[in-house]
Amino acid sequence: MISNRRKEKRVKGEERLLALLLLTLVGWLPTAPLLAQGVTPARLRIVVNSDRDSVQADGALTLREAIELVNGTLSVDRLSEAEKPQVSIATGATSEIAFQLSAGQTVIRVSQRLPNITAPVLIDGTTQTGYAANTRAIAELPLVAPIVELTATPGAFVSRGLSIVSDNVTIRGLSIYGFTDDHDDTERTPPADIFIAHRLPPPDVSKQKVPANFAPFYSDDIPPKNVLIENNWLGIRPDQSVPPTTSAFGVSVFNSTGTTVRRNWIANHDGSAVITSVRADNLVVTENAIVGNGIAGMPDAIRLEGAIDHAQITGNLICGNDGAGVYLFKPQGAAQIRDNQITYNGRRYRRAAVYLMGNDHQVTGNTIAHQTGPGVVVASFPRSSRNLIESNRFSTLEGLSIDLVTQDNVSVHDYQRGDGINPKRNSPNRRKDTGNAAINAPEFTAREFVLSGALAQVTGKADPGSQVQIYRVEEGNSPYGPLGEPLGLTPANSQGQFTLTVSAFKPGDQVSAIATDPKYGTSEPALNALIRTADSALAIPTSPSIEVPRCTTPPIAEKPPIPAIPQTTPIVLKVPKNVHFALDKDFISSTSAKVLDRIAQVLLENPSIIVELQGHTDPRASDAYNLDLGRRRAISTRNYLIRKGIDPARMTIRSFGEQKRISDGDTRLDFARDRRVELIYKDARNIEVIVQEEDLQLEPAGGVR
Repeated sequence: MISNRRKEKRVKGEERLLALLLLTLVGWLPTAPLLAQGVTPARLRIVVNSDRDSVQADGALTLREAIELVNGTLSVDRLSEAEKPQVSIATGATSEIAFQLSAGQTVIRVSQRLPNITAPVLIDGTTQTGYAANTRAIAELPLVAPIVELTATPGAFVSRGLSIVSDNVTIRGLSIYGFTDDHDDTERTPPADIFIAHRLPPPDVSKQKVPANFAPFYSDDIPPKNVLIENNWLGIRPDQSVPPTTSAFGVSVFNSTGTTVRRNWIANHDGSAVITSVRADNLVVTENAIVGNGIAGMPDAIRLEGAIDHAQITGNLICGNDGAGVYLFKPQGAAQIRDNQITYNGRRYRRAAVYLMGNDHQVTGNTIAHQTGPGVVVASFPRSSRNLIESNRFSTLEGLSIDLVTQDNVSVHDYQRGDGINPKRNSPNRRKDTGNAAINAPEFTAREFVLSGALAQVTGKADPGSQVQIYRVEEGNSPYGPLGEPLGLTPANSQGQFTLTVSAFKPGDQVSAIATDPKYGTSEPALNALIRTADSALAIPTSPSIEVPRCTTPPIAEKPPIPAIPQTTPIVLKVPKNVHFALDKDFISSTSAKVLDRIAQVLLENPSIIVELQGHTDPRASDAYNLDLGRRRAISTRNYLIRKGIDPARMTIRSFGEQKRISDGDTRLDFARDRRVELIYKDARNIEVIVQEEDLQLEPAGGVR
């Protein structure tokens, strides 16, 4: 009898709870009565109204408490009476964390990692009062400045901002920065502003020995699905400044499927803006501004490795990063890289704008310009083939538009920057040891083609059955491209011959071409040919004037007028040329900081100036050591100027080590003068350079490295 009464009471209680839930969802009853009973529903709407980092029953709800409520590790009945009104039942498909922070208290500083997000949730910074959804921060992309900031407490090393281990999580409208480690205890997984993986990555070592390379995973290491990262600013403050502590990585997709990274501004990271590790199938990275990353570690803006099948990198602005714009390292599966603006990259390492390992990638419709390396490199180890590289626009490259690396050239320089034009394929073995199976570049039948009106018939030879794409070459600084404007496609017949009549030519134009065979991929460019009239002399093309590097611009309505630079009466500017360093050191001294402050002010006042930072050392170490030390000094100088607001696209880095000493002497003064970063300025105007030595740092008498 007692058992039946208890059962009846339990059933009636469940029926009442279900009725209250249904009434609440349709808006007939407030949520307070349900929550007052100590019941925590499956989906909550939680309003964060405190910038503190704590879990305690007090007067306001913190982000840490909100995540624990969503995860189910904190129940509503443990909240204070003042906190409970901030929690209601969510009407959407997932829980929601909104923000109502007081003005002036919108920076949430955490002293240790926030809990992993283990349940579906939308964390929505756009709910904060004052968020201006219709106000663009830059002209290039629809990016909106966030208000709510998430960062580490000053002096604390917190490795991750938000860690996602659940399906159907959305992070929206936040500024997240300052998350890194102290580099003393290297983590098994990378520190990042946002980290996405299965629970307990890498595989839980309590089960058994960690598998090599974190794979295969155990049966319960399920990658989260359908994670959306949108409208956030990662590594950059709402006022567009560089934070005092830079984050290690932006978004680390360690193990996930179907992640989308959309319309974020990702900048100023020590390493890559977006990096994958084990699995990132169906990853979409689209319409992001990815600017100035790789400043102290892995230099490439987007680095894809692991399982990346059906990954799409589309419509992004990828500018001013220290290495490649997109770097694919031994991936499993194929990626599409299309319709991106990839410009001014390779500021620290001279790499290709796009570096491909693997098969069946597509690189189409991109603008690739101002790269301190080639446009696209296709590796040969591991063997990489069937990579299609078509309808891109290339300009101002230090290398070929497309470079197929051979296994005969095995240095790091060859593989990362390319090895130059390949000879014509002379053996079937070349198919095996060269990127894209050594498909031959087209060969024109003549070095010049004659105009008939505005038409010119372009003829040549390529691999039989390939599709030949003709390009206008808009610069004259290379005999092979760069491939500027795509003009048309034509097939090569069974004998390899092709013909295309092209309109809108003018005398002095140059043309090049590439060939694509789906079985092998796209070739390197053809040797340029000249377009001329029957009676014109051979024209010498001129190189375009130097453009001022610029990654982003203010919205059109707010864009200030660009002052004209007079050409007849040069303006003379006075600016320091060197900063100096202590013996075997690469950090900026307080005296050198004052010098750099003066340099930064001149660069801010004169946005047309670009600068190369050349690192130098004294001669008392090995060549390799000194080259590295010179590079580190140049990096420290560049990063100081970045924090002063100088666009990273305006600065490149080069190290000479001990190769360019000030003098041949061996006194302490001579060595102190050698230990420098020399700034090489370029501008349309004259610049009077001050050789100053106020920050010389002499070593103690008798000091030896």
